[in-house]
This record gives sequence, C-alpha cells and structure tokens, in this order.
Amino acid sequence: MQDVHLYVIIIGSEILNGRREDKHADFITSALRERGYVPYCIEIITDDKALIKSSFSRVLADEKAMLFSFGGIGSTPDDLTRAIAAEVFTQSALVRHKRFEQDIIARFGEKAYPNRIHMADLPEHAGLLHNPVNNMSGFYLQERYFFVPGFPEMAHPMINEAISRFLPQNRQLHRLTFIAHCSEDRFISLMKELPEGIECSSLPMFVDERPRAEISLASFDEMLNREQFKIFLDFLEREVIVYEVITP
Repeated sequence: MQDVHLYVIIIGSEILNGRREDKHADFITSALRERGYVPYCIEIITDDKALIKSSFSRVLADEKAMLFSFGGIGSTPDDLTRAIAAEVFTQSALVRHKRFEQDIIARFGEKAYPNRIHMADLPEHAGLLHNPVNNMSGFYLQERYFFVPGFPEMAHPMINEAISRFLPQNRQLHRLTFIAHCSEDRFISLMKELPEGIECSSLPMFVDERPRAEISLASFDEMLNREQFKIFLDFLEREVIVYEVITP
C-alpha cells in the first residue's frame, strides 16, 4: 500500500462555475497526510457523462489506484456517478442494494418514491459508507474505489471511515527544505542525480525583484533523505550561495 496512487475526483459544475467553493481538496490532502500519504492526482470536473467516464477509466487502468470520488450520487438527473461507476468498475448495470433501500424507506416513507429510492441503485457488490447526517450512504467497490456525496458535512466522515478501514498507516515521510538566494536552475544538475526514493520539489520566487528558490527533498528513508540534502547544502557552501534551512 505504500506505493498506492491516490486519485481524488471532485465532480461538481457548481464548483467550476463559482456557485460553491471546493471544501474537499484541502480536507482529503490533510487526512491522507496524517496517515503518511499524499494524493497522486486531484481533479475537479464538471457533471458530464463522457468526462466522468474518462476520469474513472483512467483510474481503472492504473493497477496501483485508489479512488476517492466526491459528488453525483444523489437522485437528480445530474447525479451520474452511480451509473458510470457501475459501467466502468463492474462492467454491469446498477442493482438495488436492499439494505440501502430499507434505509431510504425508513427515512422518507412514501416520499422515497418515485425518485429518492433510486439512490439505492448501486454498482454490483457495493459496500456502504455510513452517512452520519441522514443515513443516506456513500458506497465503495473492491475496497479501493470510494464514492461519497458532494456535501462536506456528509462526505468527510465517510472519507475518514474509508481511510481508517482500508488505508493502513504508511511509513513516515521525512522532508527537508531550504530557501536559496539564487535561481532554481543552479540546482538542476543535482536534481538530475537524485536517486530513486527521493521526491524533489522546487518553488521559484522573487524577493525584492531578486530570485529565490525553495528546494524540498522528501523520502520515507530518513537517512537517504539527509544524505541527499547534505549534498545540496555542500553545494551551496562551495558556491557561496546564501541560504536558510527552514526545516530541521
């Protein structure tokens, strides 16, 4: 699981057109970081059948993928996620989930018909994620593809449930960072020599119209990370480049 590719797909035209502010990306990034993971991909897409299918198909094609999908599992015509998830991940039609059906009837009675009851039409072999707000569940497939509503107060507890149940604690990610008083191109040759297992990020910036570069190295191997970080610091000393280490 340490090499899992964590995809986050946020489905919502209302986010892209500015009617609502996204509340999911920061939340799930933080939740994953607490367990030693970082997202592999985060995308916000409109409520379009072809686009959703394309995004889900890309996830399916990645054998290391785990998916967290937000939005589109309600009962209105623009709620497309359930049917597309069935098509892509199970290659079958939706089937009525009996337990979820009873939950809907218990909450809404006669008002469950004719529309709300269809929220219980899920991909075959779907498991349920508990919704603490109104018991209208999210669902998951194969313990690796998770689908929750777009409302944060409902979605976020479900995501926490999925992470705690199906994503084991990873190794600690060790990160070291410095800011150098020069442009980032001074470090390109060193970046090219970094061994596998080191994640390098470079953030260029300007302070008083002068270039700065924030260089960050991260790895699950603390000793390897420190060794590679020292190579950068030794270079800075040799080149007499002013710098500040901003993490221990």
